[in-house]
Amino acid sequence: MTTVVLVVMCVAVGALELYAAKQSKDQQRAFVRRVDELNDQVTKQNNVLVTVGEQLTAELSKVKREVLPALDSRLRASTGQVEELAGVVHRADEFVRAQSARLHELEQQRITLAALRRKLGEVETSVRSVAAAGSGEVEGKVETALERLAELERGGTEILELQRTLTRTLEDVEDVVTELLRYTEGELDGAVATALTGRDDGAAVTATGRLWTRDEQLAGILAEVYERSVRASRLTVRFRTAEGTDGQGERRRYFLGGYRTEDLAGSFTALLISTGADLPRNGHRGGLARDPGGLPAGVAATGVPEDEAALKALLRTLYESTGSVAQIGPLLAVRTRDELLCAVLTPDQSLELESDEVFWDPADASLRLRRLPSHQLWDLTAWGATP
Repeated sequence: MTTVVLVVMCVAVGALELYAAKQSKDQQRAFVRRVDELNDQVTKQNNVLVTVGEQLTAELSKVKREVLPALDSRLRASTGQVEELAGVVHRADEFVRAQSARLHELEQQRITLAALRRKLGEVETSVRSVAAAGSGEVEGKVETALERLAELERGGTEILELQRTLTRTLEDVEDVVTELLRYTEGELDGAVATALTGRDDGAAVTATGRLWTRDEQLAGILAEVYERSVRASRLTVRFRTAEGTDGQGERRRYFLGGYRTEDLAGSFTALLISTGADLPRNGHRGGLARDPGGLPAGVAATGVPEDEAALKALLRTLYESTGSVAQIGPLLAVRTRDELLCAVLTPDQSLELESDEVFWDPADASLRLRRLPSHQLWDLTAWGATP
């Protein structure tokens, strides 16, 4: 019996040893397989890192070889232009100061000539009273001297007027150069930002504007209201020019950035619809108008949006004039002596009106606007007459 037990125990011990050996081999194979998998993953990641490193090295080489030299050349060129414009501004400022000093001297000379003329007039009176006979030669000399002084005075007045005209011209040139300098700086900043980020910030000139009025008294107010409406439309004035014509008012051109003409057409159409809906009909406001009285009890009325308020202020100011034209991108407002018209133009229509040069003539512009389809034209004459 003991022998049987010993044999059974030996068999059990052998089986356990065999099982343990098998388990050890399985664990060893699994460990080796896991190590191989990890080696494969590390190898793949190393290959990916090598590829990314090569691409990054190539991109950096391209930036050093192409982008940085081009950016440096543009910066140098723009810096040179800015320095040239700054020099022009400084020279213009010095010239204006010199002309101002010269103008002051001419004023003093004019005052001196006037005093001398009065003094010679007194001398002439006394000479004529003392020498009544035989003084023809002296009187002729006095007359000649007085005529010469009168000519000098007229010449001094003409020179003074020319000096004032020159001063105004130089001031206009200085304003234009300042605008050019500001525009160049903005373009330089935009170019640098675009080169560094690879994205266009949208600050380039995307739309044009015009402003003209026959009333010189309203010119300053109209320009201020116009630029306020431009800012309310989320546009920026990139550059402006002014061209003066004798007795015809100042023609202002605006180069605007921020939104393209196609994007502005929808917003201006909505604003004009809202403005036209403010006309009273049978004692009541139009259905599209914002009527605070129609709100439920306890609901406060909201204020007029900034862009709508600015546009209405511009249209009100235009209505107060006897002849004006205002354009903001696709929006064109024309005020004649009898009517106030607004239209939202397509790019082709704007180009056609510009080629025909009707933007600066309210009468011709109103006739051309009357030919547009009804959905593009708004007659706001009655709206302007409504308090």
